[in-house]
Amino acid sequence: MKTVAIVGSGLIGRAWAMIFARGGFAVRLFDPAEGVAQNAVGLCAQGLIDLSQAGLCDDPAGAAGRISAASTLAEAVAGVVMVQENGPEQPDIKRTIYADLDRLTPPDAILASSSSAIRISVFAGDLPGRARCLIGHPVNPPHLIPLVELSGAPFTAPDTITRARAIYEQIGQVPIIVLKEIEGFILNRLQGALLAEAFRLVDEGYVTPQDLDKTVKDGLGLRWAFMGPFETIELNAPGGIPDYCARYTGFYKRLAEAPPSPAVYDTPAVAEQWDAAPDLAEKMRWRDKKLAALRAHKQKD
Repeated sequence: MKTVAIVGSGLIGRAWAMIFARGGFAVRLFDPAEGVAQNAVGLCAQGLIDLSQAGLCDDPAGAAGRISAASTLAEAVAGVVMVQENGPEQPDIKRTIYADLDRLTPPDAILASSSSAIRISVFAGDLPGRARCLIGHPVNPPHLIPLVELSGAPFTAPDTITRARAIYEQIGQVPIIVLKEIEGFILNRLQGALLAEAFRLVDEGYVTPQDLDKTVKDGLGLRWAFMGPFETIELNAPGGIPDYCARYTGFYKRLAEAPPSPAVYDTPAVAEQWDAAPDLAEKMRWRDKKLAALRAHKQKD
């Protein structure tokens, strides 16, 4: 049985542990904070039961039995084929972690970071083993949303991308390749564009935040649950994408000439108008239940 190490055992690390264990890998959890990795083992076991109840894990007990906690980083990474790092989103901390990983791991082990925006070249570019380093950015929560963005640097070996993609596919995730390094990768840049326009529309008084959310979840989001934006517009014009662009992009061109200002994030009216959830943890559980049902439904297609 092949082994992976999960470095950082918070929410994202625990999700990765469940994903890899469900996919048949032995998983060693490590966290520099005392007791966190040990506590995560039980939380993962309960999470796997939850996945089983949603139809997303066939053998929760077996998967849980493949997860263990390591007391040191060296113990966690001994003999692994891959490391999934989930440290703080701070370049200096990641540089320290990756220096240790490069020194302690087998020379052919893949070193993947869950970083949501920082390019791999920022914190792994000076390492002797930098050719095996890449970004493997998941979407929160990873055990329910399968996309993983694979982003290497010019120094990342093509074989590293190929092997990482095969592993992520083996454990049921959906990897995509970022062809050139770019801050924020693909998903967060798309999300950022939508968020900036959403903040602008609310701040300038065109719509309430509640109705804007309905526009996405009961409009765009229904299509986006099974089609991407290019497939969507292909089906919105008789002649496909070229026809759509010829017919409808006059407005989009005008919109692109005057994008939202960065100031939309400074004092958003959304914060004043939004009815905050009284219990965020409970709302997160509601979200996860909905996502699990949607994921299970999509797997039947």
